[in-house]
Amino acid sequence: MISTIPNSSTENLANVRLEIRALQPQIIEWRRHIHQKPELGFQEKLTAEYITQKLQSWGIEHQTGIAETGIVAIIKGEKSEHGKVLAIRADMDALPIQEENQVSYCSQHDGVMHACGHDGHTAIALGTAYYLHHHRQDFTGTVKIIFQPAEESPGGAKPMIAAGVLKNPDVDAIIGLHLWNNLPLGTMGVRAGALMAAVELFHCNIFGKGGHGAIPQQTIDSVIVAAQIVNTLQTIVSRNVNPIDSAVVTIGELHAGTAVNVIADTARMGGTVRYFHPDLQGFFEKRIKEIISGICQIHGATFDLNYINLYPPVINDVNIAELVRSVAEEVIETPVGVVPECQTMGGEDMSFFLQEVPGCYFFLGSANAEKKLNYPHHHPKFDFDETALVMGVEMFVRCVEKFLN
Repeated sequence: MISTIPNSSTENLANVRLEIRALQPQIIEWRRHIHQKPELGFQEKLTAEYITQKLQSWGIEHQTGIAETGIVAIIKGEKSEHGKVLAIRADMDALPIQEENQVSYCSQHDGVMHACGHDGHTAIALGTAYYLHHHRQDFTGTVKIIFQPAEESPGGAKPMIAAGVLKNPDVDAIIGLHLWNNLPLGTMGVRAGALMAAVELFHCNIFGKGGHGAIPQQTIDSVIVAAQIVNTLQTIVSRNVNPIDSAVVTIGELHAGTAVNVIADTARMGGTVRYFHPDLQGFFEKRIKEIISGICQIHGATFDLNYINLYPPVINDVNIAELVRSVAEEVIETPVGVVPECQTMGGEDMSFFLQEVPGCYFFLGSANAEKKLNYPHHHPKFDFDETALVMGVEMFVRCVEKFLN
């Protein structure tokens, strides 16, 4: 368990090369500019324009308008035609949250906020592009930097893959990071295998027969039906899933009724399913439908179910994860260092890239409790220690050098 927070930000930069440290003010400036102008999925026009301006000013080859607002920058090292291709992925979108931070770089867009660190991911990717472009002599091969829209949903990875971002030249491996306020600054979470969970969503309407609360025999009570469904759905994980395989079914919405003395004819519910093991794909959808159907049949109710398979689990390749872990151990020197078994039931559409090519997604610790920069992701006061930005650039650059050389 992690219980200590590094005392200062500077102590974490001992293994960050001086030239990357010198970029810190610019990277912070880029991050704060993006933070002030957050945009939802597939609406990242201002963000894309900003990235494009930077790439153009640096003379970096790039393509725009991929999957609407996505961008791919291509940086070729020496003898690139004979080398491998490594992709780096960064997401750009924000969340529909009203920011509550009192900072100079607060969101200027009402009801929209970078509350998950994607502004930092984009700034790290820009810093990596800048550094690699000016040090092309240090690596052989090609780096593709993918600026992806709409991670928060409905998902931009899939349409970018369909548009050919992993082709021409073909990508051999892919890496990406997530700034992570569940870990303190000066740590990283790296593991092979499942890192993040599959994300599946469902919405269900239960149709009964309404009536007077004092005359229930004339009704089919949709609230009773919904309550039994909610309870029974919890048995899927406890009785149908191997206890060794982590999974969760959460009902996050339940709505019914308009008055205390009226039996509701309709109940609406919605929830999410999370799991790590790829073999469970399709199982929960089938089992949830069976339970809802059976309980409705018992009570004479009917239903409609909309089930959405959003993202598969994030599964890291063993070899690429080992490469990232070895680099992390070079960059991190704190006693906590690299956290090998860091997992979350949160989801990520980086998973689609990892289904196509071997790769590794990892967590970069970004919380600093002393500075009160430790609010959780998706919180209206979320922010992070910006020291992590140059640490992210150093990680990416070393991974490029190690993989391509």
